[in-house]
Amino acid sequence: MLETILNIYAYFVGIFSLTYIISYIILAMLSYYAIKKYLNSKNSVPNNVILKSNYIPGVSVVAPAFNEGATVVYNVKSLLSLTYPKYEVVLINDGSTDDTLEKLIKEFELVKVDFYYQEKIKASKVRGHYKSTNPIYSKLLVVDKENAKSKADAVNAGINSSKYPLFLCTDVDCILKNDTIIKLAKPFIEGKKRVIATGAGIRISNSCEIKEGFLVKIHFPKGWYPRFQELEYVRAFLFGRMAWSQINGLLLVSGGLGMFDKEIAVEAGGYFHKSLGEDMELITRMRKYMYNKKLPFSIQYIPESLCWTEVPSTKEVLIRQRVRWARGLIQTLNFHKDVFFNPKYGKTGFLIFPYFFLFEFLIPILELIGIIVLILSFFFLNMDYHNFLYLSSAVYLFYLIITFISILLDEIIYKNYANTKEIIVLVLMAIIEPFCYHPVNVYASLKGYYHFFRQKEMQWGNMQRQGFNTTPKQN
Repeated sequence: MLETILNIYAYFVGIFSLTYIISYIILAMLSYYAIKKYLNSKNSVPNNVILKSNYIPGVSVVAPAFNEGATVVYNVKSLLSLTYPKYEVVLINDGSTDDTLEKLIKEFELVKVDFYYQEKIKASKVRGHYKSTNPIYSKLLVVDKENAKSKADAVNAGINSSKYPLFLCTDVDCILKNDTIIKLAKPFIEGKKRVIATGAGIRISNSCEIKEGFLVKIHFPKGWYPRFQELEYVRAFLFGRMAWSQINGLLLVSGGLGMFDKEIAVEAGGYFHKSLGEDMELITRMRKYMYNKKLPFSIQYIPESLCWTEVPSTKEVLIRQRVRWARGLIQTLNFHKDVFFNPKYGKTGFLIFPYFFLFEFLIPILELIGIIVLILSFFFLNMDYHNFLYLSSAVYLFYLIITFISILLDEIIYKNYANTKEIIVLVLMAIIEPFCYHPVNVYASLKGYYHFFRQKEMQWGNMQRQGFNTTPKQN
């Protein structure tokens, strides 16, 4: 009986793995085509035309901050230096208990002002709005609000306070390239369909040379966990999201860098304050809104690195982050289970949601079951391990091929690294990633699922940061 069950499981895993490999090959081909089309595009509006135009849409840069006193001044200065003729920076102090607000008031000469605040989407109580008495900082608006233990709630307050039709959502620890707004706004200007959101590549700032909030020189991270995350980001952003963008199936625009059509975001209800994966959940509701209204739309991804962010440098902080991500994924799939195989929602219901369920949610569970099966087989059955070794080797080889192609394409297109040594280190990290880093992610995902089903409360906290005024030091 046990042997029969294990054989059935083995066949299931074999078919599942083959399906996953085929789907990833298709995604890789779509990504290559999309990147090539983007790089060879001749119909794009030149940046200088956008900068001189009187008809470009205004953009509100919305950045929530909770206990970010170490970096907030430099980050705001960086945001105020972006190149775009019509934009504002909306910084939300989400009930910080440190000196975040005090530093902002002192550095940018802020005073509390009368402000017409209309709560178009739900947010906790706003205590006040601050503007600068110095004309140099006229683009800055600081929103001081009560903490609701939710990043989504903070961003909603920022959206309510913003004045432009597009908003760019970013994190306070992010460093944006000077032309980020232009690059993300272009699809809204050029799109044949109504573009409701755009995103772009995010890279890791750990170990980069950063001076007063500005990126001076890019370096490969020195810590083990930041290095693994660099590899992960290259693969995910270059292959995964570019492919989904090509077929208008993008479900995830990173909370660290995403531009949105404010009207559609507000009509969809804004960010859901109880969600731990608020960016994915908002995109899902925006897609549903457009489907329900029978309106053609597009969500686009830009294959350029426009944002650098500090990532967890220790296992403990990484696990906490990935637990939150895992819970956010299952929350979104559960909140919107009506989407699954619903003809009203087109490819979202028949392709995107099933893919995320099978290959994002289910894989950690299958890996845990696989470990249990191996242990049972070892103790109770005289199992032939040749098939297992063949399958594992095939999956590992496929992973290496995809990862090496990602690294090669990334270097050919962007040339982010200072020398060949950094690329070689990245390749070596790829070889050991499945054995050293992947198990940590699987553990965090399973822990997140467990917390979800136990309905354990989890809140938006602050990640331990090293600050951006000097080059970060790694052990």
